Amino acid sequence: MRTRLYKDGVVVKKGFPIADVSEYACDDDCVVWFDLCSPSPDQLGVISEELGLHELAVEDVLNDHQRPKLDVYDSHLFITVYGIYLDDEGNLDPVEMNVFVTKNALVTVRENERFNIDDVVARWDASGEHTARHGVAFLLHGLLDYVVDGQFDLVQTLDGQVEELEDALFGESGNNRELQRRTFRLRKNMVRFRKVTLPMREVLSTLVRRDRQVLVNAEMGPYYQDVYDHVLRVTDWVDSLRELISNLRETHLAQQGFKLNEIMKRLTGWAAIIAVPTAITGFYGQNVPYPGEGQPWGFWMSTMVVAGASVALYTVFKKKDWL
Repeated sequence: MRTRLYKDGVVVKKGFPIADVSEYACDDDCVVWFDLCSPSPDQLGVISEELGLHELAVEDVLNDHQRPKLDVYDSHLFITVYGIYLDDEGNLDPVEMNVFVTKNALVTVRENERFNIDDVVARWDASGEHTARHGVAFLLHGLLDYVVDGQFDLVQTLDGQVEELEDALFGESGNNRELQRRTFRLRKNMVRFRKVTLPMREVLSTLVRRDRQVLVNAEMGPYYQDVYDHVLRVTDWVDSLRELISNLRETHLAQQGFKLNEIMKRLTGWAAIIAVPTAITGFYGQNVPYPGEGQPWGFWMSTMVVAGASVALYTVFKKKDWL
């Protein structure tokens, strides 16, 4: 558990107990932030009592896998976002982050330690006092900016994987089974990624709407607008990659069908070549008189007919690119 107390954009106290939050939150000149990781229901109950949080918002924290959203209550906002990572096997690993936003307090509730809150704190500390003095709006902007930047970095990584898949698809030594596995994994990641990034547009648009200034003032508006623009870029990029993966998958299937047709064409050509000597030798095997029957020259004549017909068919098929 980490706590911070800001006053006029400057950190004046750290590491104080949650029991003191309500006391500091009553002071309009103070802004409180504290972070929880995988809290118990009892811990959430204490926080709810300290800040007067709505029971439905607390219930959403206890129920995992919420949709990214922003809920507006009378005394606070409740926001759900996701930090996006890739696990060791290359599968998408979203980490849920729930945020309670009151007038003078920001509470972050992480699903697990994989969401590195230290990076968010470093981003806050790197900002100047001219933005830090905006209090909760400043803290929330730093958090959302970190989340969206992480999603932007990941979509760049996925774009590189799509390019590698494209190179492997049109390469000469592509493994069909491996290509199918990579295509399926990328398509699955994109579907999950889109479910996380697409609702972020609604979250940011609610915060920046001028007709409903629930938190962001005129001075912080451009900063939130910048985050919103990044969200639009990420969602558009994700949609483009999903379409590109679908096209690659269709191209892969078309290539497999083309290769199958090539194989069938070659097999049919060789079957036709083999059918001719089979027909000739089968015909002479019916115990009927034929030219040169019982004579050596008859054997050699039939052999030459078989060889000549086979070579002629091979030449014709090769010229028509059937072999």
